[in-house]
Amino acid sequence: MKTNRKQETMTPERAAAAGERRSAISIMGAMIGLVKPLLPIMISAIVLGTAGYLCAIFLTILAVQVLSGGKNVLMLLPVLAVARGVLHYAEQYCNHFIAFKLLAIIRHKVFAALRRLCPAKLEGKDKGNLISILTTDIELLEVFYAHTISPIAIAVVTSLLMVWFIGSCHALAGLLALVGYVVVGAVIPFWNGKRGGAKGMVYRTQFGEMNSFVLDSLRGLEETLQYGQGEMRRKQIGKRSEELSARQKELSVFEGSQRSVTNLVILLWSFAMLFLSLYLTRKGQMSFADALTCTAAMMGSFGPVVALASLSNNLNQTLASGERVLSLLEEKPVVEEVPERETAAGTIGFAGAQAENVTFAYDEEVILREYSAAFEPGKITGIHGPSGCGKSTLLKLLMRFWDADRGKITVDGELVSRIPTKRLRDLESYVTQDTYVFHDTIAANIAIGKPGASQAEIETAAKKASLHDWIQTLPNSYETKVGELGDTLSGGEKQRIGVARAFLHDAPLLLLDEPTSNLDSLNEGVILKALKEEGSKKTVVLVSHRASTMRTADLVYEMESKRKS
Repeated sequence: MKTNRKQETMTPERAAAAGERRSAISIMGAMIGLVKPLLPIMISAIVLGTAGYLCAIFLTILAVQVLSGGKNVLMLLPVLAVARGVLHYAEQYCNHFIAFKLLAIIRHKVFAALRRLCPAKLEGKDKGNLISILTTDIELLEVFYAHTISPIAIAVVTSLLMVWFIGSCHALAGLLALVGYVVVGAVIPFWNGKRGGAKGMVYRTQFGEMNSFVLDSLRGLEETLQYGQGEMRRKQIGKRSEELSARQKELSVFEGSQRSVTNLVILLWSFAMLFLSLYLTRKGQMSFADALTCTAAMMGSFGPVVALASLSNNLNQTLASGERVLSLLEEKPVVEEVPERETAAGTIGFAGAQAENVTFAYDEEVILREYSAAFEPGKITGIHGPSGCGKSTLLKLLMRFWDADRGKITVDGELVSRIPTKRLRDLESYVTQDTYVFHDTIAANIAIGKPGASQAEIETAAKKASLHDWIQTLPNSYETKVGELGDTLSGGEKQRIGVARAFLHDAPLLLLDEPTSNLDSLNEGVILKALKEEGSKKTVVLVSHRASTMRTADLVYEMESKRKS
């Protein structure tokens, strides 16, 4: 059965219009679930925040009573003012402690998810978008954890207490207050979130695409300058920036209109409470002091629900970021890792590898069709063919980066889909066409092939890869640091580091994908000679389009391109 590995390309606008984003409630529910380990601190923040708002509200109420002749409560005003400041600080401290602690936890979860999803996740994927998720999207979640969860709870608790307090003067006044709190704290945020949610998702997605474009432009800076494409790139960046700016303006319009509506509703409800209190006073159902108290309480108690109304502005982008992070955490890997298990003892030797009637396709594009090849132990098997015929794909199937659609891939006599992943990696050394060099010393870069390797082992591997003599000419020899992305090294030097890693790993199955494509004939000869010497002890699969490289092989498979759309 064919597996659809290629995600459908969809613009942010189409994705938002198609309703692919889950509901705001489900996003918030999933994000709140992460707070469980820090629940006692969250409860403390809610209690402190509620007490702080009550101090602020009753500061206004008592001030009105002082103006109306209540001198006996005058001494409470400074006490409430100081208490409000202390409680607000303590609440914010708790909320930010929770936020930054959870951001660290989420980052660990995201990196764990990427380890589970890779390498297939990064095959032709938008790396800039992933970087955006790892940085800005996770950072935006701070708004939710520090300024959303406890404010919602604080607003609910405080509003219920104020409804009870105002209602104790008269039931109608309490009912009016309840409706006002619901409109400002729930109806307006829901209305604003509904109209701006899709726009927030589009903005976050386009922001990630902008990151990808800038990253791509920086990596291709030399080519851009060489071929005079700077002006074109500048215009493209300008166009994307303008599109982002337009999206931001749309969100700003939503924010401004929401604030205007919120302020209007607060003003209307404050006057409504004033007129209701005066009406009840004239009817003899409420004293004048209670009328002043109800009006002051209504006007001074919108703070918690106003905080909720303001949240909907930033919450559009925050929930969009939450959706992107949650989607990554919940994404299923293309290939599930096989856990460790006990293996039969006493197995001697290595049985080689084999591809039997293998068919593989990326989406509808067939790369391999009914392909078979046997890789015998102690021999170098070459795979020769033009670019795009599936040579590299075959090696990735042997590494089980992907699973074949049909047919069997075996290593050491066992299906790769049944071999524990760690054991499979131990059985194989894989040299890719493009070797990634970390921003570290040359010794550390080679030692990736065998953590804890001695200096002698590293130097032996470097000699086999025709690297040792060149390293000796460097100022700090093996301790010389290479630049970011290996910019201080040539393509051939990076390729030889990759070959040295494979020699150091010393696995029985050696998979080499164009290992000498960037080398001159002299260095190619040294490496091929080392391969020939290693070939008698290992199973070597050598992929290349060079006829000179194929002369080293004991057996050569010719591969022709059979791609069909």
